[in-house]
Amino acid sequence: MAVISMKELLEAGVHFGHSKSRWNPKMAPYLYGVKNGIHIIDLNKTLVLLEEAYNFVSDMVAQGAQIIFVGTKRQAKEIIKEEAERCGAFYVNERWVGGLLTNFQTVRRSINKLMKLERMEAEGIFDVLPKKEVRRLKRQMEKLNKLYGGIREMTKLPDLIWIVDTVRESIAVHEARKLGIPIVAIADSNCDPDLIDYIVPGNDDAIKSIKLLTSKIADAVIEGKNRRESAEEVEVKKERKVITVEEHEKELFEKAVAMSEKYEELDKDSTDYE
Repeated sequence: MAVISMKELLEAGVHFGHSKSRWNPKMAPYLYGVKNGIHIIDLNKTLVLLEEAYNFVSDMVAQGAQIIFVGTKRQAKEIIKEEAERCGAFYVNERWVGGLLTNFQTVRRSINKLMKLERMEAEGIFDVLPKKEVRRLKRQMEKLNKLYGGIREMTKLPDLIWIVDTVRESIAVHEARKLGIPIVAIADSNCDPDLIDYIVPGNDDAIKSIKLLTSKIADAVIEGKNRRESAEEVEVKKERKVITVEEHEKELFEKAVAMSEKYEELDKDSTDYE
């Protein structure tokens, strides 16, 4: 079944690339041509590659993988947050902090600090501190939440990453590649496709395009989670069936032993009578 239709791609403006002067020659295989000085992306390639990306994400998540959505440009911020929350994924939509992946333990310390400040506020500790100190701590808390709110529950490195605008998010791309984390991303006409493991050729500037493509990746995450839960339910049923069979066999064995002991007593009684 197709993940998306050509009509949806056209209506969202996924086919519009950057101006001819800003293109990356490596994207040539994914471009249809030039119109009014703007590169036009080949949507036939987009259809095929989006389905490949969708299946990859779904399969990975079904196997237990965790994904992080990344997009900090103005057009992508809210979309990244909404779609990540919809599918239960981690996300970064304000600013990529250098070392977020390659120096994850330090990032975790900052997240722990955020959670400590939130506990202090919830427990009423802020009420007994000087107002100046409370203002300082609240500013610090807001800053940390802005940077790390979308990954506060992320206790280990993600298994794959979805990126909107790999040129803007070059640090995230570099860190993911350094750690061998698969990258799934929108590739506009100015991108380097060699840096992306699963490329989705498309417009990474238009809100409708970003929304459409990111929502499909979120759908893939949801599908993968559903498949994983179904597989876990099957395993639980199998375990229950095994336990039931074992209990049944144990019951039959105990009955057989009881019958054997009964026959032995009858034989003994018969011998004594003789």
